[in-house]
Amino acid sequence: MPADELPETLHVTTDEQLRAVSNLTRHRIMAVLRFEPATITQIAERVGLAKGSSSYHVRLLERAGLVKVVRTRKVRGVHERYYAMAARTIVLPDPGRGGPDALMRHALADLEASPVDGERHIGMAHLRLSDEQFTELGERLQALAEEYRELSDPSRGDASFVFALFHPAPREQAEGSAK
Repeated sequence: MPADELPETLHVTTDEQLRAVSNLTRHRIMAVLRFEPATITQIAERVGLAKGSSSYHVRLLERAGLVKVVRTRKVRGVHERYYAMAARTIVLPDPGRGGPDALMRHALADLEASPVDGERHIGMAHLRLSDEQFTELGERLQALAEEYRELSDPSRGDASFVFALFHPAPREQAEGSAK
């Protein structure tokens, strides 16, 4: 199924879905499937897993409704299934104040696992913005991510773009929770 036939958005709403996306291995499998369908064997090779482990994680994602079989073909008497994302965008619920943010944990793990000799752009800026500027910046970052997602070429290597725009906890509160 071509990406333009997928639903635009799937909101993670159930505990089963949340558990499925909270696992780093399954996050990486979903990244493999983001641009094109793949078989269990192809997923296993791309993620660096045994086929049995890959199959286990894909079944959990499928049961949670996050990936689905988009085509099958018969190869040497065996039906080979091609899996793809269930939607172009998977939206995670806000973890709430003090809750673990699975997306940021996965992004950090992927960053730490990325080749240190490869090109990377990492930065942090502390800003003082009005409410309107804060909203505008968030919308512009989201639009920029979408613009480049539209330009993505599945034949190219993967690149991750992660951003977090937030109001940090007041200094006294942050220091108190660090103790």
